[in-house]
Amino acid sequence: MEQLRDFNLILGVVMMVCFSYQFIYILAALFKKQKKYVAKKNHRFACIIAARNEGEVVSQLIESLKWQNYDKDLIDIFVVADNCTDNTAEVARSLGAIAYERFDNINKGKGYALNFLFENMYRDYPERDWEAFLFFDADNIVDENFVSEMNKLYDNGFKVATSYRNSKNFGDNWISSGYSLWFLKEAKFLNNPRMTFGTSAVVTGTGFMVASEIVKREGGWKYHSITEDTEFTYERLVEGEIIGYAEDAVIYDEQPTSFKQSIAQRSRWIKGSLFVIGKYLKEVTRCIAVKGSFSCFDMLMNSFPVFFFSCSGMVINIAIIILDFLTVGNLASTLMNAAAMFVGGYGSLVLLGGLVAISERKRIKAKASEIIRGVLTFPFFMMTYLIAMLKALFSDVTWEPIYHTRAKRPDLLKNVDKKIK
Repeated sequence: MEQLRDFNLILGVVMMVCFSYQFIYILAALFKKQKKYVAKKNHRFACIIAARNEGEVVSQLIESLKWQNYDKDLIDIFVVADNCTDNTAEVARSLGAIAYERFDNINKGKGYALNFLFENMYRDYPERDWEAFLFFDADNIVDENFVSEMNKLYDNGFKVATSYRNSKNFGDNWISSGYSLWFLKEAKFLNNPRMTFGTSAVVTGTGFMVASEIVKREGGWKYHSITEDTEFTYERLVEGEIIGYAEDAVIYDEQPTSFKQSIAQRSRWIKGSLFVIGKYLKEVTRCIAVKGSFSCFDMLMNSFPVFFFSCSGMVINIAIIILDFLTVGNLASTLMNAAAMFVGGYGSLVLLGGLVAISERKRIKAKASEIIRGVLTFPFFMMTYLIAMLKALFSDVTWEPIYHTRAKRPDLLKNVDKKIK
C-alpha cells in the first residue's frame, strides 16, 4: 500500500514538472493579445476535402468556401470521395467542386485518399500553380474570412498553419460538448500562446494549411498512419518548421454524439500517437537535447503522456481506495476517501472547462444552458479517456470512418440565402 502511495506521489510530481509550463500558456492566452498579420498580396489556394459517404454535409462546406471574402479566382475546391457508396461526388460536382472517386479496400484511411487526390490534381491540372493547400473534413463549415486569414500567415512566411477549431453541434449532448471544450482549450490555451511565444502549434486533423512546396518536395502525401495529422506534425517539428496558428481563421466541426463512436475515435488517437512517438522518438529526443527544441518537447508532452499520467493516476487512486477497504474494512472511511478523490478530480476539470467556456463564450454556438451542462459534464467526458486508453493498449485499433449527418447550420452560413455565382 505504501509503495503504491509513494508511486502515486512520484507520478504526480513528474506530471507537475512536465506540464507546469502550461500555466504560463494560460496566463498568456488570457492577458496577451495575438500579433496581427497583414498580407501584401493574395496567393492561390486549393481546398482539399476528404469525404467518406458524406453527401448529406459536404455541400455546406463547399458553399462556405465559395462565399469566402477572397478572390474567387484564386480558390479551387477539390474533393476525394473515398470508397463512397452514396452521392458525395455528385453533390460536390453539382456545386462546382472538382471531385475524384477512389475505391480501394486494402489501403484504407485518410492519408491514402489525400495522396490519391494529389496525384490526380497534379496530373490533370499541371498549369495551376497552387501556392498552398487548405485541408478540411467534409462536415466542416468555414468562416467567410478563413482563406484571407490563412493568406496572411502564408504571406508572412509560414509554410504550415492551423486554425481555430470550433464546433457546430456543441449542444447536442455531453459527448459533443466534451469534444468541443477540448478543441477550444487546444486553440485558446495551447496554440494561441504557442503562436505568442514563437513556438510551434499543432495540426489536429482539419482546418490547416500546407505550402505546396512541402507536398511537392515529399512527392505527395506520405503520411498513412491512423493519426496522419500527428505524424505530419512530428515531421515538421524534427525538420525545424514552425507551425503557425491563425486565431481568426475559424472552422466549425461536427463532433461525435455516440459514446461507442467516441471511444473508437479517441482510442485510435491514442494508438496512433503511440505509433508516431515510437517512430519519431529518437529524432525528437535529439532535437530536444541537441537543438534545444521546445516545440519538440511541447509536442511530445501533449501526444500521449497527458493521457497516460491522468489515466494512470486515476487507476492508482482507485486501487488505493480498494486496497484500503480490504485492509482496514471501514466502509465509511473508504466511501469518504472515494468521494474526496472524485470531488477533487471532478472539481478541477469543471474549473478547466469553465475557464474555457467563459473565455470563449462569444464564439461558442450554443445556448447558455447547453454550455453550463457541457461544463458540468466535461469531467465525465475526460474520465472516459481511461476506457479509450485501455482499448488502445489492449485491442487492435484500426481506422474507421466517422459518419456525419448533421443538418445544415444556416446561422453559420452567413450568405446561404444568396445565390452562389
